[in-house]
Amino acid sequence: MDIPSDTPTPLPRPLLPTVAVVGLGTMGTGIAETLARAGREVIGIDISDAAAGRAVAAIEASTARAVERGRLTDEERRTVLARLRTFSDLRAAADAALVIEVVPESYETKRQVIRELDGIVTPGTILATGTNALSVTRLAADSAHPERVLGLHFFNPAPAMKLVEVVSSVLTSPRAVEAVTALARDLGKEPVAVGDRPGFVADGLLFGYLNQAAAMYESGYASRADIDAAMRLGCGLPMGPLALLDLIGIDTARTVLEAMYSASHDRLHAPAPVLGQLGAAGLTGRKAGRGFYTYAEPGSATAVPDALTPADGPGPVAGRAVGSVGVAGSGTMASGIAEVFAKAGYDVVLAARSTEKARGAKDRVAASLARSVAKGRLTEEARGEALARIRPAGTLDAFSGVDLAVEAVAEDLEVKRQLFGVLDKVCRPGAVLATTTSSLPVIACARATSRPQDVVGLHFFNPAPAMKLVEVVRTVLTADDVRATAHEVCARLRKHPVDCGDRAGFIVNALLFPYLNNAVKMVQEHYATPDDIDTAMKLGGGYPMGPFELLDVVGLDVSLAIERVLHREFRDPGLAPAPLLEHLVAAGCLGRKSGRGFRAHAAR
Repeated sequence: MDIPSDTPTPLPRPLLPTVAVVGLGTMGTGIAETLARAGREVIGIDISDAAAGRAVAAIEASTARAVERGRLTDEERRTVLARLRTFSDLRAAADAALVIEVVPESYETKRQVIRELDGIVTPGTILATGTNALSVTRLAADSAHPERVLGLHFFNPAPAMKLVEVVSSVLTSPRAVEAVTALARDLGKEPVAVGDRPGFVADGLLFGYLNQAAAMYESGYASRADIDAAMRLGCGLPMGPLALLDLIGIDTARTVLEAMYSASHDRLHAPAPVLGQLGAAGLTGRKAGRGFYTYAEPGSATAVPDALTPADGPGPVAGRAVGSVGVAGSGTMASGIAEVFAKAGYDVVLAARSTEKARGAKDRVAASLARSVAKGRLTEEARGEALARIRPAGTLDAFSGVDLAVEAVAEDLEVKRQLFGVLDKVCRPGAVLATTTSSLPVIACARATSRPQDVVGLHFFNPAPAMKLVEVVRTVLTADDVRATAHEVCARLRKHPVDCGDRAGFIVNALLFPYLNNAVKMVQEHYATPDDIDTAMKLGGGYPMGPFELLDVVGLDVSLAIERVLHREFRDPGLAPAPLLEHLVAAGCLGRKSGRGFRAHAAR
């Protein structure tokens, strides 16, 4: 029989109970706070007492905000702060079970720290590097105990971001990997195991995309505000790429890209010259108070107007009056665009190849409006008024009186050119003719008419009623008042217009699809699984969907077609479609619509 004891059962001692963090910059400070909140005794080490003191002040401020927001109690905050001790001497790490170095991204600096730690810590202590650009293997090889060295890559801000990449080299002990993986889970993080190559998974995909955005801005193709707005509103990203570069630090981004380019020799990773120019001028982003944007003060997140801040709208040129709109097409995009115009008060002619198809498209609008009423987003009266504004027609002759004609037919250049030839004949002089193409040249549609000055691209995003972004694509022949008309129409539709030139991919697809293609290449090279990559981008980058989830939704055939267009336009070997993507399409694995893509899907 068990005899109850008055002695309380001791709580289990936490795994890796004492952790030293070397380098108390923004990332090191965030890691130290994360560890202290999870019950670890934290030894913070920096080059001076003053630097260590700044880290303590930052954690005091961060935990105070957590109390204000109800995420910590006052007692919990005091406990967290009591767990943190700071020093300016590496010897303070002598009793730590784990040391995480987060010193500047330099081989020499990191090697020096690891060599010194070899002579200070016990043989069983794990040494983790926080690098995101340098080779963990090279750093481990310089240690007296390479089997205990690995990578532990947190994301900024460390207390909030859930992803931790655990990076093994060929020298790393499985015991060390298991220990830090268990620690990451105990911290409430999602550990993803990756191999040793520059950028790992998340930054390996993210920094190529950021670099392309910087190059796009540098070329003058689009403004910084339009590039950032396009990626936020078109892809649902939490931050635009240029604002994110400012947050990361332009000098840091260039260092990561240099390392990636040295390993891959992929031109997509060759740092855009503007990154070097800004860095050389000391304009390194938020921390300096100025980068791609200007900030209220160094370290501030508040961007302030500067000489590059655009004025509202397209300028002093007035647009043409638009009261009625024709939408050509009977698919999802056509019905969605017709719905958007009708809800904004425009009279809409919805034309298809037959009256029956046009009525079917209007029926889809009716179903969509009914769902909006059921969800409380629209009144029954507004639904009826919008539906009454849409007139289905079985011929484009019905466009004879419209002020704006919008084509939303199949993404086939010859089909679009033929349609624009018809629009040229049936639409009145002065009517604006718009194409919703996402990848084909707008100028080719314009040249199919006798009035190319009246033609503009209006690239809506799917689903059109929900997505706020419209890319306004101006050709070399588009008239100023036609561009102004596009902006005025977008304002009435409550959409956000961004200006871009007539080249493949415009803004969003030109930045999005190379990122998706690079993700496919990672799987093709057996570097990581689709699940790990999706997890990394959602938790490490804040993306609403991982790249493979998105590819299956968009359609692998559609994605491949866009990749081919980009490769053909820019002639960059790095944009060549991944062979794995081509093979899947050839096998009929097209994503959700076929029931199988990168993953299997339930029959629709």
